[in-house]
Amino acid sequence: MQLFLELEIVYIVIGIFILSVTAFVTTRDFMPKGAFKKGMIAVGVVVSLMVGFHYSITVKRMNGVEELFNAGETIICENKMQRTISKSVLLSQSLGWRLEDHLFKHDDYIRDFHTSRCVDWKGSDVFQEENQTK
Repeated sequence: MQLFLELEIVYIVIGIFILSVTAFVTTRDFMPKGAFKKGMIAVGVVVSLMVGFHYSITVKRMNGVEELFNAGETIICENKMQRTISKSVLLSQSLGWRLEDHLFKHDDYIRDFHTSRCVDWKGSDVFQEENQTK
């Protein structure tokens, strides 16, 4: 439950806002009788399905990333401070990174990376050749 709230709290808040707007609109005088009930049920179901679907996909990707990392593969994580791909960070066990409770940690690195912000990385041959010659 803690992981669900950690990953989805923002989307739950957005869903509550959408439900609030739905409640406001469907209670206006110009709306037909029963609009509130129908609107809240329909929007509630859609929002719930979207949050559940997002959670399911995120957890599946996290598990895949964790499995690849534990198998010794390289992972690329988004640097939240600078959101460009060139500023992302490559992580692997061979570089000293470890996985603790869905977080990638390194003793020499200030920031931890949540596995939900990471994907597996298939480097280009040029990049791999550059790193092998160094």
